[in-house]
Amino acid sequence: MNKLIAIKEAANLLGVDQKTLRRWESNGKISSQKTIGGHRRYLLSDIESMQGIDIEEQTDDIAIYCRVSSHEQKQKGDLDRQQSRLVKYCAEKDYKVKYIYDEVGSGMSDNRRKLLKLMNIAADGKISRLVIEHKDRLVRFNFILLKKYFESFGVEVEVVENTLPKSYESELVEDMLSLMSSFSARIYGKRSAENRKKLKQSRTKTK
Repeated sequence: MNKLIAIKEAANLLGVDQKTLRRWESNGKISSQKTIGGHRRYLLSDIESMQGIDIEEQTDDIAIYCRVSSHEQKQKGDLDRQQSRLVKYCAEKDYKVKYIYDEVGSGMSDNRRKLLKLMNIAADGKISRLVIEHKDRLVRFNFILLKKYFESFGVEVEVVENTLPKSYESELVEDMLSLMSSFSARIYGKRSAENRKKLKQSRTKTK
């Protein structure tokens, strides 16, 4: 599995100090990747190769992920059509599709059951590529962060279409209204709790 590990873990596995690992990198004996923050990350497969461990060939299995925001869209067949388009796309590319995940949920939710399953199989090295129709099908915002997550396990995220159809504009509005409603509920809930606390304290003082 092409998992990226930190320099401390890599050095421990090889039984050397971090300074030695940096020197090996300078001499071209091993290579690393840099995070956004400038930290070194090493491929576990490279470390295991230096340890003399036989590395299993990376899987070529593909996962497809489809999503719509509402059950109404699912009932209208939007989810099925999205899945059909992706299956056809993968067939034309001769991709070996093993996992197909589809679900109904907001693109701004971080607690989608199928998405979490997808992240788990990526971490387990069960797929080499993830195919989605649009970036927002995976997540509304912070797509780059989630893409980096999959890439850290050697999984390439392939986006079929870069331009979102106008039909999804109302879905985005729905997601935004849902988010605003959630924040409003939290604010009002907090204010109500504070008011109840003040009322209770006031009653206590008057006794």
